[in-house]
Amino acid sequence: MMRGITDTVKHLIILNVLFWIGTLAVGQYGQVFTELFAMHFPLSDSFKPWQIITHMFMHASYVGTGNGVSIFILHILFNMLGIWMFGSPVEQILGRNKFLLFYFSCGLGATILPLAIDYYNFYSITSELIESGKYSMDSIVSILNEGKFYTEWNNIVGEEKVQSLNSLFGTASLGASGALMGLLVAFGMSFPNSSLMLIFLPIPIKAKYFIPLLLGYEIISGIAGGTSMFGFNVGHFAHIGGALTGFLIMWYWKKTQFNKNRWDR
Repeated sequence: MMRGITDTVKHLIILNVLFWIGTLAVGQYGQVFTELFAMHFPLSDSFKPWQIITHMFMHASYVGTGNGVSIFILHILFNMLGIWMFGSPVEQILGRNKFLLFYFSCGLGATILPLAIDYYNFYSITSELIESGKYSMDSIVSILNEGKFYTEWNNIVGEEKVQSLNSLFGTASLGASGALMGLLVAFGMSFPNSSLMLIFLPIPIKAKYFIPLLLGYEIISGIAGGTSMFGFNVGHFAHIGGALTGFLIMWYWKKTQFNKNRWDR
């Protein structure tokens, strides 16, 4: 199935690598690039409209270790390997323009689902603060953007919810994983009998079985939470959003292509 890298996939990988190098080269521990190009919560002062697209090309460049901070390459390495492996055969099927539409649509789908969950959590928690009569929405957002930690909020909504609010404004999302999940789904729907393997479980599994298992894992992990075995946070709901978007697009295209072929007979 692998016949080399296609042009569009090659350019996507180059862009990702350039962003990664920029994160290493500019500012301390990638803070400048992360502030500018990673995806921030839209009510945060750090949010910029272009982050909706640029965060797809950003990857974790540093990871904390026992001795401080080290350069981290596994995040981008695995994502670029996946884009190459699954993106090239998918581009060969779809063509450049449809492939780019598909890729960015999956990346946007990977943004919308976790963002919807974040907004739901945000308004659920802040409504309790507003009902206390001591705060308005504007004052809450202002306090969060200033990075202040109000212990009084613990008494109103509880420490866990206060930490959740601060996390929304203090954490940025980044990575090509959501778009990659869409490519994986497209590959599985196009080549259902191709064998795939997990890196840490080298047993060949047909794509039509592998992908549902992977999505089941993402759903369970998203509900349970936690970090990956490599020590960085994983956006499981972003993965689900990208995969679901990829499935819907491929399902629609296959359905309309079938109808077109049927009426052309």
